[in-house]
Amino acid sequence: MHLFPFPPIFIFPLLFFFYFTNISIILGQQPYIGLSTTACPRKGDSKSIRGYTCNGQTTCQAYLTFRSQPIYSSVSTISSLLGSNPSHLAEINSVSLNETFETNKMVIVPVNCSCSGNYYQANTSYVFQNTDTYFLVANNTFEGLSTCQALMHENHNPADIYPGRKLLVPLRCACPTKNQTENNIKYLLSYLVDWGDSVAFISGKFGVNFKTTLVANTLTLTHSTIYPFTTLLVPLFDKPKSSQIQAHQQPSPSSTSPSSSPSTDRKSKKTLVYVVVGVLGGLVVIGLTLILCALFYFKKGKKKDDVLVNVSESTIYSAKEKPVKKEEEELLESIISGIGQSFKVYDFEEIKVATDDFSPSFLIKGCVYRGVIKGDLAAIKKTEGDVSKEIQILNKVNHSNVIRLSGVSFNEGHWYLVYEYAANGSLSDWIFSNKKMSDEKFLSWIQRMKIALDVAIGVEYLHSFTSPPYIHKDLKCTNVLLDNDFKAKVASLRLARCVGGLDNDDDEQFVATRHIVGTRGYMAPEYLENGIVSTKLDVYAFGVLMLEIVTGKEVAAILAEGNENLIDFLSGNEKLKELIDSSLRGNYPFELAMFVIEIVENCLKKDPGNRPTMDEIVSALSRTLNSSLSWEMSVNVAR
Repeated sequence: MHLFPFPPIFIFPLLFFFYFTNISIILGQQPYIGLSTTACPRKGDSKSIRGYTCNGQTTCQAYLTFRSQPIYSSVSTISSLLGSNPSHLAEINSVSLNETFETNKMVIVPVNCSCSGNYYQANTSYVFQNTDTYFLVANNTFEGLSTCQALMHENHNPADIYPGRKLLVPLRCACPTKNQTENNIKYLLSYLVDWGDSVAFISGKFGVNFKTTLVANTLTLTHSTIYPFTTLLVPLFDKPKSSQIQAHQQPSPSSTSPSSSPSTDRKSKKTLVYVVVGVLGGLVVIGLTLILCALFYFKKGKKKDDVLVNVSESTIYSAKEKPVKKEEEELLESIISGIGQSFKVYDFEEIKVATDDFSPSFLIKGCVYRGVIKGDLAAIKKTEGDVSKEIQILNKVNHSNVIRLSGVSFNEGHWYLVYEYAANGSLSDWIFSNKKMSDEKFLSWIQRMKIALDVAIGVEYLHSFTSPPYIHKDLKCTNVLLDNDFKAKVASLRLARCVGGLDNDDDEQFVATRHIVGTRGYMAPEYLENGIVSTKLDVYAFGVLMLEIVTGKEVAAILAEGNENLIDFLSGNEKLKELIDSSLRGNYPFELAMFVIEIVENCLKKDPGNRPTMDEIVSALSRTLNSSLSWEMSVNVAR
């Protein structure tokens, strides 16, 4: 079987043609990792699971990107986590040594990259925490800059993990190859891919030719899909600048081909004479050869002629130029296009007026402000990044137990989402403040059961009655809002994912299992350990939420008391009175409280297959509420 789509007699002239027309097939530098790390037990080293192969300089200056997160949000904490020099990190990001970055801010991290065995890596260390797993450390703490396979390989006896153990963490970096150095590439940057990123967009950020980045990652125009929480190598002619990572625009692939470097231009001019001579001398023969071969193999219907088609398409594609959208109005239009007329697009001046120019007196919590629009109260959330998925999901949702999005606005890189106003704030404000014995913030047993049922109905709606169905993935007390009548509304669908893959896209399903996102204590064990995503994630989180409702304790506090898991906490408290929130002062039906604890236990079972479905929970809580109302009536009559 031939390795080329043409008979051997034609191979030499074809290679001659490809060389002198600058369409030569260049051996890629490093394989893009793709979805090779979706499961820790994966064996082998397909597509650089453990690291990039040592195929160039043995040591070099390299760069990483990292998105600031709680705990790791300052120059000192990020440099400590990633083993970088704090002074160099501050300098490359044009900030002071005392700088603290806002959450999800992209930071450039300079590291010393060197060969360790067969792979490049920049070494750092990490102390294993109580709830950590290799999967969680690699994909959550280090955001994909390492892999669980690399962690397991570097830390001998990987099964011997315990809180306090110091792990060696190999970070994904690489040095330029000889071929790259000859083309004036001085540095390689390991860029953390985010939602909505493309090779063209990332290349455009750093002023790099789109095709150069493809080659550096052994990608092609027809196979250039990249996934969030993986690394893409960006070849750089100069050190990266902080200004390059501030861009919010998403350019089209063909518009990200900046001018060649001066040295490249000189090289091109120097070889121009040889190119002209070569092409003129062989163009006629080669042209006829290509035509004859194409016709012959096309008639035979061979799939191999895709190689010729790909080369032709790449040449045509790179020659086209599409204008980049620069105006905010166009960006806004691109986000909300195709979602109908459900939302109002507010002018930013309307948002400023509604919040009294974002006055501190209008601040609710975090980046959420109270606003008044045409006499009606609204909650206005300031955010940045790609909000298109949340908008698309909320466009499909219409239920009284799920928060309603009424409008959007955009200004200077920030989105402003306008939600219905929940006058009584979050459920956490009413549950956990009870420890202060506040008479103003108290929920009776009946109110708690009503709220629990409301939440269950809202989640069941997402699971069973939206098209496509969705998993919330971040269900917790702070994401449950209460209106004037204490009707509960499930909020914050930014992490929601379609059951079986967003919009039935299998790739999205794998991506969802690739990166652990959520709140500690609420995340199911199968998700933490193996990234398995199903509706039973929400069932587990609902069990945690129910536990907080009946005990009045935050899950973090429960785990901090020395309980290894929540099931141990439940089984370790044989007396019901030790579990139920003391602020209720015994005013609850004993038998029904036992039944609710049983529901919680079923939701928290380790095997997701043994947990109930949300419709079963709705049915059980509906019976519980009805019985609780009968109990309350009997108590009132007795008084």
